[in-house]
Amino acid sequence: MSKQRTRAYKARIDKALATPRLQDTLHRFADAYLISRENAFAGHDFAALRAGIAAMKDEVRDNREEYLAQFTRNAEAAGAKVYLARTAAEANAYIVSLARQRGVKLVVKSKSMASEEIHLNHALEEAGVKALETDLGEWIIQLAGQRPSHMVMPAIHMVKEEVAELFSKVTGQVEPAEIPHLVQVAREQLRQGYLDAGMGISGANIAVAETGGIALITNEGNARLVTTLPKIHVALVGIEKLVPTLEDAQKVIDVLPKNATGQLITSYVSWIRGAVPCGDGSKELHIVLLDNGRSALAESPHCKDALRCIKCGACANVCPVYQTVGGHVFGHIYISAIGIILTAFFHGLENAAELVRACIGCRACVAVCPSGIDLESIILHLREVLGEEEGVGAGKALVFKHIMRNRALFHTMIRTASLLQKPVTRGERTIRHLPLFFAGLTEWRSLPAIADKPLRDQWAGIVQKVEKPRYQVAFFAGCLNDFVYPELGHDLVKVLNHLGVAVSFPQEQNCCGVPALYSGDRETATVLAEQNVAALLAGNPDFVVTTCPTCTMALQRDFVDLLRDHPRWAAQAERLSAITIDISRFIVEKCAGGQALAGRAATEKVTYHDSCHLKRGAGVWREPRQLLAASGRELVEMAHADRCCGFGGSYSFTSHPDIARHILGDKVADIEKSGASCVAMDCPGCLMQIRGGLDKQGKSVRAAHTIQLLAEMIGKG
Repeated sequence: MSKQRTRAYKARIDKALATPRLQDTLHRFADAYLISRENAFAGHDFAALRAGIAAMKDEVRDNREEYLAQFTRNAEAAGAKVYLARTAAEANAYIVSLARQRGVKLVVKSKSMASEEIHLNHALEEAGVKALETDLGEWIIQLAGQRPSHMVMPAIHMVKEEVAELFSKVTGQVEPAEIPHLVQVAREQLRQGYLDAGMGISGANIAVAETGGIALITNEGNARLVTTLPKIHVALVGIEKLVPTLEDAQKVIDVLPKNATGQLITSYVSWIRGAVPCGDGSKELHIVLLDNGRSALAESPHCKDALRCIKCGACANVCPVYQTVGGHVFGHIYISAIGIILTAFFHGLENAAELVRACIGCRACVAVCPSGIDLESIILHLREVLGEEEGVGAGKALVFKHIMRNRALFHTMIRTASLLQKPVTRGERTIRHLPLFFAGLTEWRSLPAIADKPLRDQWAGIVQKVEKPRYQVAFFAGCLNDFVYPELGHDLVKVLNHLGVAVSFPQEQNCCGVPALYSGDRETATVLAEQNVAALLAGNPDFVVTTCPTCTMALQRDFVDLLRDHPRWAAQAERLSAITIDISRFIVEKCAGGQALAGRAATEKVTYHDSCHLKRGAGVWREPRQLLAASGRELVEMAHADRCCGFGGSYSFTSHPDIARHILGDKVADIEKSGASCVAMDCPGCLMQIRGGLDKQGKSVRAAHTIQLLAEMIGKG
């Protein structure tokens, strides 16, 4: 079943990748969004705003029964009827039954992802009730027979020519592909529906417990027509939309438009409380509070923070995978990072399985989330659950459980591979072509050869002359630095010795375990964490330095999480986390900003690529730029400097190489447009990816690790 599911999913990926118009549309929106969002939040403390929303949402989640009761009590006192639907079936049954009882034949709807979640339109149609979407985007996809590809902008994947074609079928005449004209056509076609409908159905962005009222935050007037003209208004509201007070509601209103679309405020903020007059009669207001897996999510110790979500859709706006394949591929009903989690709890883990594996782990969603949800960590947990239920695959299981855990065997096999690669390297350090079924790995990027002699075998021959060192540091190299780029280890020693720091290389260190952890094998990651904690603390170093941000995050964050309940290792993991530091930050913070490296002329224009886990994980991005500038180089910023390069470890080799290829293409284009002759970065994985892409495309730009560029300056006058 899982193999068939995977094949079907990859077929959808192939179809999306064969539609360049889709990538162009989503990229243009994403570029404009980043500028608009930055302008919208100018003068605001985003960290404080998100902390406020997170605290408020956690309060409601942890005391949801109390707030549900308070909201119900106050809403009913104001004249509304409140129904708590535990499941999608219960919600549909209530609304369908109400429509039948009132003789409703036509329902007009404003945009509601909750109604998409429970497949409400289908339930209504089966009961003989026509559902008419009145939100422009929702109406477009209703005509196209599609589902939303974005939580806020459901038809963002479509261009005006496609919309004109759809509208022409409705009107029976050729409609020009001009946006003002198409909007007018929509108004003319939808207007009578508001007057004929016996029921209006909306969602709600906020439900206020202290008043029993709801709020709709919209950019189109259709929601007000839907909620006022028909004599029956049904509001379908997920229970996570509850907030305690009007002041708390304002917190959401302050952030939601800015983070969703880059607006200071939306066109409409509509407050609805209780039944209101409707012509000569009274209007009915029915509020259907939807659980449908939300309570289970609230009880999950690993995933519960996802209920903080205010449905802004920003995690899609910044996601390189979404920008490459769109929401119809990277989503089920809900899309992108938050969609993975909601799908698992609302529609079953089997519907989220491929989405979980499609996440590249770049943490762009975490950085932009207005509720402070660590989406990547939750997705990693879901990968672990999938790994336990479905396995990680026979090949990976063999490597992780039987080879990688055995450090001596693992390293012996890598050394053997360095000999076996000779026919394809032809004496070079770069592999440009691989034979047979491996050929796809080098179609779009060249690959580095495994070094003839790993760094660990060279270490004894590295002479260090440091009198009275200011620090003794241990170097955690990681697999790529050790076995593929050992020269970076030499550069690190050269730079740190120059700054008065002595460096050791604990020979017992092993892989950081991230490949296993990110594949869902928590058990192997835990074993490797234990091995590395013991190895790195054995010499009692002042600090442990790294040149790989993924390794940095493993030592600082993952080891602590993996070993937190282990009586032997928990405290040691905390100790290692406290002394682990990325090399650029170490030089800036512990070595006077590398002043001893400054003031040396370099006639080179350099641009900088922010590695995902370095900037959005370790919080390091100013420091490398400071060091590069201090080295005398001319630093120029590329567009989208912190957009993922598409490496993602095994993501670009076995999981989703075709997606990775497109993401890398975007990065290479941005590098070339910068006009720099060199692109610097602080991650060996990014170095492999970007250097390989530049080489394969025949670009003259060289790719280098920051530590390499710093080492080049030592001894130059």
